[in-house]
Amino acid sequence: MSENQLTLLLVDDDPMIVDSLGPLLERSGFHVLLASNGEEALKKVQSHHPDVIVMDVLMPLLNGRETLRRMRKSNIWIPTILLTQVGEASERATALEEGADDYLNKPFHSQELLARIHAVLRRAHSSGQSIFSARRLASLDLILDRQSRRAFLADEALSLTPKAFAVLEYLLTHPDEAVSREELLHSVWGWEYPTGTRSVDTRINELRRALNDDAAAPRFIQTLTGEGYIFIAPVEQAP
Repeated sequence: MSENQLTLLLVDDDPMIVDSLGPLLERSGFHVLLASNGEEALKKVQSHHPDVIVMDVLMPLLNGRETLRRMRKSNIWIPTILLTQVGEASERATALEEGADDYLNKPFHSQELLARIHAVLRRAHSSGQSIFSARRLASLDLILDRQSRRAFLADEALSLTPKAFAVLEYLLTHPDEAVSREELLHSVWGWEYPTGTRSVDTRINELRRALNDDAAAPRFIQTLTGEGYIFIAPVEQAP
């Protein structure tokens, strides 16, 4: 292990995932530690102090959710990505309550996981705190209350469909990142895929109307032609 090499703790009880992801993460520059359950993960956290954790939710002995809860209660704020099964609002709310920095639905592409890992490390190093686990987020005159599932613009409550709120939440927790329509489908709709990416565009149009956001000169959501969308306004935790 080199002096500047980051340590990643991969926690999963599925040998196929470990056998495929471990070498990939090593080739991507990480020193990889392995654990097959939450109890083992907590011991590795205490003894090795990894820089980032990728952890499955469903595991024997101690599942990923309880492991993360215990870490956060012990004031251990190592950036952590949970590997989950669905992308519905209940799953995101649970990840939020448990203090996750991001989540990724199974099955996933290994390159997407790498992008998420680098993103949470970048956010943690730049802000010193995780906006993903914040209960309230602020961007210009926009406030997003993730517990009440409500949004406000200039102190006026916005009327948003649940899917539009979920898309807005995803974009706010991944600011300055190019987010494809397919990623939004997978992360927001989960396994309940709509017929096509037009469903994403419909929700984006709904958000732009509610936010008074001009697609030609956006304050919040910019279209990336042929790629998807990016939330361009600054985002921070709100009191």
